[in-house]
Parts: sequence; structure tokens; C-alpha cells
Amino acid sequence: MNAVVLRYRQAGMRFQTPLEPARLIRRYKRFLADVRLEADGRDVVAHCANPGSMMGLAEPGMRIWVEPNDDPKKKLRYGWRLVDHENGHFTGVDTSVPNRALKKVITAQGIPELATYETVRPEQKYGENSRIDFLLQHPGLPDAYVEVKSVTLSRQADLAEFPDSVTARGAKHLGALAQMAQEGHRAVLFYLVQRTDCTRVSVAADIDPNYAQSYAKARAAGVEVLAYGTTITPDGIEIATRLDVV
Repeated sequence: MNAVVLRYRQAGMRFQTPLEPARLIRRYKRFLADVRLEADGRDVVAHCANPGSMMGLAEPGMRIWVEPNDDPKKKLRYGWRLVDHENGHFTGVDTSVPNRALKKVITAQGIPELATYETVRPEQKYGENSRIDFLLQHPGLPDAYVEVKSVTLSRQADLAEFPDSVTARGAKHLGALAQMAQEGHRAVLFYLVQRTDCTRVSVAADIDPNYAQSYAKARAAGVEVLAYGTTITPDGIEIATRLDVV
């Protein structure tokens, strides 16, 4: 598969300037972070587009990358995009990136397991008060319901884990996917690992036992699981190769 690059400026996110390095002072109220810019030492507030726990990714003093903007519609002039592990590896913390990136790749038929579908419909209602990230359709094929999860947690070398906190919503999505599979559709759980130091993915059963049980039931019902990695630099994010699901 040819990697499809998601450049921030090309992703409809209106990023006007390159990312800037900074140091994290603190993350608070989930969506806010105080950071110190490396260029001039100024302290600024950045938007954190991640509602999760960000376990291991929000420690004070971490080197991060933020994106400045001059959009008058935005209250904050900076958005937190990456964690720089300072060993050549990065983690993407913006949870809106996976869907944006995957829409480009799936539409370009760049995911081999989903390449036979020509119609890509994002954010479609299904199940009981749920929306699927992507509904893929093609004449003569069963509809494919694709739910995307951003994976950023890693507690041991080379292994990415999901979730990083209790997620009742995630368990609900698994139940809806299982229902679609039982009705004869394709149901796909797609883990996109937004960090460059992992080649395997696993369910963090100790963090959310209920999610782990829902995952096992979904697999038994016929839900497919795909996991792909990413190539990340301060210039952009690419969908990379398929990863092993442990």
C-alpha cells in the first residue's frame, strides 16, 4: 500500500503555519494545556483536541508540538498536535486526525482489506442512536460498517493499547458493530495507532474490563479488527502498514 499523507494544511483544518516546538506545563479541563514555546519562552494556552486520559502523554516538561493559527473564530491561538518522545518517535494527540486521514485513504482505496468499495459515506446513523464513522458500499457486496478508534497508549515497549480510560461509548459501539455482523453486514473495528514506536495492538482489559468483554463478544459475533500504524513528523502524518492485533 502506498502511504497517503495527511498534511495538516491540506486536511481542511486551516493550519496556516508550521508546527512549533514547546514544553508542556500542564494539561487541565481535558481540552486545555499551558505550554512554553521553545522559540521565545512565552507561555501560551493551547487547545487539546483529545477528551481521553492521555495516559503517559501529558506529563509536565514533555516536549510537544503545537500549531499556531490566526483564525478569528478560534478562541485559542495554538493547538496541541504531537508529543515528541525525543528519541525519534512521535505520538499524535489530535483525535480528529484518524477519521480525516482514513477518509482520504479509504476513498483512494488505499486500505487493501477495504479496497473493493467505491462509495464512502462518513457519519451515518445505524444501530440504536449511534453513528458509524464510515459506511462503505458497493453493488454486489455486503455493506461495510467501519468504526475508527485512535490509539495512543503504550505501557510496554512496542505494544499499543486501547482504551486509555473507561469508555462506555466504546463498548456501545462494539455492541452496535456486533449487531451489524449478525445481520449479515461487514463490521470492522479499525484501530489507528497514532504513535510511531509500536508494531502491535492489544485491548487494555485491566483499564476497562467491560470494554474487553464487549470486544470478545463482538469478535465472536463476526466483527473484523484491523490495526494500522502511522508515520509521524512535525510536517505531517501518514497511514503506514498494518499492525498485529494481539
